[in-house]
Amino acid sequence: MQSRSPVVAILGHVDHGKTTLLDYIRKSRIAKGEEGGITQKIGAYEVETGIKGYPINKITFIDTPGHEAFSLLRARGAHVADIVILLIDGRDSVMPQSIESISHIKAAKVPYIVVINKIDLEDVDIEKVKNDLLKYEVMVEGKGGDVPVVPLSAKTGKGVSDLLETILFISSDKKLEYDPLATPQAFIIETKKDRRGVVMSAIIKNGVLKIGDTIYADQKKARIRALINDMGKNIQSVTPSTPFELLGFEEAPTVGSEISSLLVAPPDAVSEVVIPGEKAVFDMAAMMAVPKEEKKLALVIKSDSQGSLEAIHAALVKNEHVDILLSAVGDIHKSDIFLAKTAKAIVIGFNVKPDPETKDLARQEKVIIKTYGIIYELLDELNEVADLLQEKEEQEKHLKGEAKIIATFTIEGEKIFGVKLTKGKITAGDEVQLYRGDNLIGKMRLVSLQVRAKKVQEVKKDQESGMVFSPPLDIRVGDVVKCIL
Repeated sequence: MQSRSPVVAILGHVDHGKTTLLDYIRKSRIAKGEEGGITQKIGAYEVETGIKGYPINKITFIDTPGHEAFSLLRARGAHVADIVILLIDGRDSVMPQSIESISHIKAAKVPYIVVINKIDLEDVDIEKVKNDLLKYEVMVEGKGGDVPVVPLSAKTGKGVSDLLETILFISSDKKLEYDPLATPQAFIIETKKDRRGVVMSAIIKNGVLKIGDTIYADQKKARIRALINDMGKNIQSVTPSTPFELLGFEEAPTVGSEISSLLVAPPDAVSEVVIPGEKAVFDMAAMMAVPKEEKKLALVIKSDSQGSLEAIHAALVKNEHVDILLSAVGDIHKSDIFLAKTAKAIVIGFNVKPDPETKDLARQEKVIIKTYGIIYELLDELNEVADLLQEKEEQEKHLKGEAKIIATFTIEGEKIFGVKLTKGKITAGDEVQLYRGDNLIGKMRLVSLQVRAKKVQEVKKDQESGMVFSPPLDIRVGDVVKCIL
């Protein structure tokens, strides 16, 4: 294993100084005689800090347009950023996009640093910023938490070296490494088309990519024709955490796609949970796969006014089965969809609606948007769904076995159902529940169990068998039977 440099993204409110900070860091590198024009196009660039005492002294910055792009990458499963900078203006303190950035960072579960900018100005209040952050459960050093705080001036450069060293310290603690012999893994952060053809900007996180390699991304195949680093130079290979441009694809894969030397199959279809009065589906299978101490109904809430938002928030936080990721005033935007996608959440709108483009994105990403105009209807419905989710989890805890009906046939007047066991085990004589989707159809007893025409007492996961139930309910192919202890 070899050490690699950290990949860093910067999020924050508009005009709080992200571009100025990136420009200062970029210019400090150009001052050393390097050409940096391509960094405006590639979406990322590498900085050699010159700081000693760490396994590696380089840092890669992602130059993306804020939390929407960051969450888009996360929604695609692209774990590009190792560390995130939450940039806050020391005069304005926490603003709406700061709050949204905090939600996206927490959903990504990635280490972050709070940077308080513009300390060169007289009316900066660092303590106020730290106290304001406490309202959003950002516990910084000195305020009961361990999130590092770096005051700086992106304009003068004061404190920038402290920021770079803090990044190196965190990355050293994370022990960022890569295996040069591993299957290459890189993520696309931008795509474009110019006179050279389809050009992709990417960052590699493991393995090595070389000119001539056959690669796949988004089910598309390519042979690498050229690799260009962030200085605009043609190179023969790239290693983690190198930002680079890649030529070779005939069609552009989607942003966030993983580049690999292996063809990765598309994700399986997901289970559906239909919310009352809503035809869209919620990715329950993915949510259940998320390792949490307790499964909750995750929500992103947008409202037309602060008063309505506070009333909705106050009522929903009383339900221990609800997890509010973000509650903010304003219309439903693409960034809300990407946050919901990343965290397996539902987007709730009160007196606000998404525009057609956002609605199309939600449909594409399989994210439910529910809109309401009456508060009690919103609260009743969400509490009902949260309770159903909790009930489903309680059942899962006591699940003995689960099987799917894959065929039906009749032998000597007796109806037999072909099933495949998907979880646990089921024994002859067990009482089982019949489900169609998430609806309970009824209860039955398993009176007979056969494998290849031979009676058996028990079947286990992945086995197929024939089952006879009593009473004979309306059982259909695709239904599920569960044995709950």
